Amino acid sequence: MMKQFIFILASLFMAATANAQDAVIYDFDGSFDDATFGVESAIIGKGLVIDYISHTGEMLNRTGSDVGATKQIFKAADIFLFCSAVLSRKMMETDPLNIVHCPYTIFVFENETGVKVGHRNYPKGPMKEVQALLADIVKEAVNE
Repeated sequence: MMKQFIFILASLFMAATANAQDAVIYDFDGSFDDATFGVESAIIGKGLVIDYISHTGEMLNRTGSDVGATKQIFKAADIFLFCSAVLSRKMMETDPLNIVHCPYTIFVFENETGVKVGHRNYPKGPMKEVQALLADIVKEAVNE
């Protein structure tokens, strides 16, 4: 029981310390609003339901001065959270600790280098099926 608890804590820590090589990022040739519309349409087009859209860019911009920040990180940034009942069940039947990867996310942001759309890289094994789904959604959204 203690080993499982430590494993879960370690997994959550690793998820919280993600960096750029842990993500697949595509350039989007268009506006931020067009990119978010494309992502939303692609997710819904796969028969999935968006559970929540985190307006991360708005939050960072709104609270920046409150925390003494002087740099604007994003002009805009949203994170789409959703799941697939079929894939989630399959992944968690394989290993219940795959719960740490739920819900799935796709992000869209705009900064000084342009608009980007992407998703997290998942570990080898059964989670690669989820990664393939996210890749399909993102490629559809960026018209690739």
